[in-house]
Amino acid sequence: MSYKARLTLALLSALVLFYCSSCRSRPGWGILLWAAEEEGIPSGTVLPVYIKSNIEKVWVVGIPREYRTQYSKSTKMEVPLPKLELAGSKRAAEKRAEEFSEYALVYAETLQDGLPIRDAPDNGARRVYRLRIGEVIKIIRPVEGNPAISATGNPLPGEWFSVLTEDGTSGYCFSYRLKLFDHTTGPLYSVSEQQQFEEVRDSELESVLSRTWVAEIYGVMLDEGTIDIETFSRHWGFLPGEDTGVANIFLNDIDISFPYSAIRSDGSRSWRFEGSTLSMRLRSPTNLSVQFDVDNVNAGSGWSSGSRRTVQFVNLPTSLDDLIVQEETRREALFNTLYIEGPIFSSAGYGRLYLNEKQEFLWEGFEKLIPSVIPSMALGRGRIEMRLYLPASLAGRYNGAFTFKFKSISGADIPVNFLYTIDSGDGLGGVRLEYVPDSNIDSHNRVISRDFSPMIIYFYQAG
Repeated sequence: MSYKARLTLALLSALVLFYCSSCRSRPGWGILLWAAEEEGIPSGTVLPVYIKSNIEKVWVVGIPREYRTQYSKSTKMEVPLPKLELAGSKRAAEKRAEEFSEYALVYAETLQDGLPIRDAPDNGARRVYRLRIGEVIKIIRPVEGNPAISATGNPLPGEWFSVLTEDGTSGYCFSYRLKLFDHTTGPLYSVSEQQQFEEVRDSELESVLSRTWVAEIYGVMLDEGTIDIETFSRHWGFLPGEDTGVANIFLNDIDISFPYSAIRSDGSRSWRFEGSTLSMRLRSPTNLSVQFDVDNVNAGSGWSSGSRRTVQFVNLPTSLDDLIVQEETRREALFNTLYIEGPIFSSAGYGRLYLNEKQEFLWEGFEKLIPSVIPSMALGRGRIEMRLYLPASLAGRYNGAFTFKFKSISGADIPVNFLYTIDSGDGLGGVRLEYVPDSNIDSHNRVISRDFSPMIIYFYQAG
């Protein structure tokens, strides 16, 4: 081979190597998620991607020929990293664009100030962004999630969407307070709207909305160590309703909804819910005071029209569900001390008592206790609940207190309460029960005193 031929071959090889090297270094192709307004390129367009700059946080992409103008000779533009989805090859990008086509041009305007974007499609998920009323976001796709629940407990109409904000924040938003629309060309915002969205965010309000506010009585119970599972399971509390634009107060005598359009500052650590009579004030990091007018509101009996009601809520260090689990564990441990001592007990005058591991009982031969202790409607079976607490004055004399929940002829449960002491010192083993009337138990399930003339029953281990 001649020198000239060898030189030509070498040059061709170098060109091939250079071309292949360039191909390998180019990121590939991507799909525009947010419209390039200045160039008039709609979202969903497939674009060649040349460079990714992590310093400038942009992609350098090619402008398709049909979007180039006679006034600009530029063939490339910059796109913020979150606003383009890299797909790899051109074929992969075209396939992804086809999948994206249904929502490629779909944006949404928020109808509620403070509407949250969350890191998962669930009302309880972490908030990553709060939208201003009228702010526009890009709809990426619908996703499966837990439905938003109204104040009445029914699912709200709408669905969860994966969304993108103009500043590149991504997350999930429920559509109930969104207005969806298609956008092809032109600006998404006016100048005044852009300035509106650049307002300083209320970090203290965001902190309040990020916490769970429950009935003040739960804080009292937690401080006193008297957890009433039945009361805790009702989840009384205050729900600001960021995802729905409807705040709700739910207590033992209150169940009220307040539709509103925005939450605005009303002084230091105080806010009002515009469009309603509702307001709130943060009294301490763990205490929230909420006020509202009683007019035209079904908020419980005995309230005079025109009055203003104030209710208190607290933020607990542990969730209600976790506290319920802890209390259930405590009660199970107490029952096991009784069960291990038996599980069959016998009394010379009051029959035979059987326990099982499910905290159920069968009591045979208790007729002598009817009706002074056990009502005549009670059947001899039911469930034992370790729901009662002892004050310091009784804790040293008894192991605890519990309630026999007797099944009845009518189907309703009949509670009968006893103090108990486990006695294993005489070699036989057993338990001593002391009847406690309901009048000797306060609203927090505490035995406040013994009966004036107590009925005491001795049961011995029978097997």
